[in-house]
Amino acid sequence: MNETVDVAVIGAGPYGLSLAAHLRAAGVSYRQFGVPLNLWRTAMPRGMYLKSQGFACSLSDPSSTHTLERFCRETGRAYADIGVPVSLDTFLEYGTWFERNHAPDVEQVLVEHLRRNGDRYELELTDGRLATARHVVVATGVEHFVRVPDVLSQLPAHLSSHASAHVDLGVFRDREVAVLGAGQSALETAALLRESGASVRIVARRNGIVWNGLPPTEERSLRRRLREPEAGLGTGWATWFYSEHPELFRRLPAATRTRLARTALGPAGAWWLRDRVDGRIPLLLQRQVDWADPTGDRVRLGLRRGSETTTLSVDHVISATGYRPDIARLSFLDPELRGRVTTLDRTPRVGADYQSDVAGLFFVGPTVAPSFGPVMRFVYGADHASRAVTARISPARDRRVSVMPGAGR
Repeated sequence: MNETVDVAVIGAGPYGLSLAAHLRAAGVSYRQFGVPLNLWRTAMPRGMYLKSQGFACSLSDPSSTHTLERFCRETGRAYADIGVPVSLDTFLEYGTWFERNHAPDVEQVLVEHLRRNGDRYELELTDGRLATARHVVVATGVEHFVRVPDVLSQLPAHLSSHASAHVDLGVFRDREVAVLGAGQSALETAALLRESGASVRIVARRNGIVWNGLPPTEERSLRRRLREPEAGLGTGWATWFYSEHPELFRRLPAATRTRLARTALGPAGAWWLRDRVDGRIPLLLQRQVDWADPTGDRVRLGLRRGSETTTLSVDHVISATGYRPDIARLSFLDPELRGRVTTLDRTPRVGADYQSDVAGLFFVGPTVAPSFGPVMRFVYGADHASRAVTARISPARDRRVSVMPGAGR
């Protein structure tokens, strides 16, 4: 029997699993659809490390009991709040542990179509079943928003791909590969390619690679800590604001939010990655890819620098050019429903409770970065989103909303 539940959660990544933990603890009836941490398992390369510090990689549960620190302590894995990079393998094992304890009822099926029918939402699932709910939370992450330069979009898959297409970069052993981009994804992809036996070049429009500094030590003076506070997304007062106060970020003018969501915390490499790139991988900087010409089993790239254009011939080009959220690319949304959602820079415009202007339809995660700021692109933002949405939907709605440590409302 298809019983109507209070909430349907679409997605089972860090935001979806965290939200499930909060809904479950609050006694809210819900169903959750998705493959747990699917993007992390199928679109990130083996050997990868998370860029965030250890303390910022925990999923969120109401009592903050199932942290990454506790998991590492119980399983004998290396951990530090700051200074010890978190491997992808550790994070995946941690996610499984968290799911088992806080979100054990994930239905591993996808949502094919979401529509509103009266005061209910109907979800058609890929296995043919139908689910109904009073509220829906879209927590799908970035898998729908892959960004590839237009000039490369028509190349065949054997010549061009996005960084998210590769789990095993060893398939490029003894091949020549160009990696486009200057951020963490591009730099780490290039490092892993080189270490897998490929010949690699990094091609970037920027005039230099930016590297994050060494993490602060616990022995920092009070004066230094006041000048450069440590926060979930890094050090400094601006970063602290983005990390700890998404509810205040939401009050900035819309144009400012849009700009900061795109430009704040721009492309940069983690401190621990630098030695694997500097002096080891050729950098073709200040280059714009003007054209791409497939020639048999290789591709020629026209790289413009100022008024000069040079040619680079490689076996494959990987675009590590990130993601661009756009509600139009959420194909499971019914067109009529999608058309009723007011947008900001192509993303849903949401209120303080993450609810769109369509009653009962919520969005969390990277999809609402222009509303709540850059923290929505990171695991760290899941705490604020989960608490706010649960407080809005829970029967005990009049209770005070608690948010991330240090983040008053």
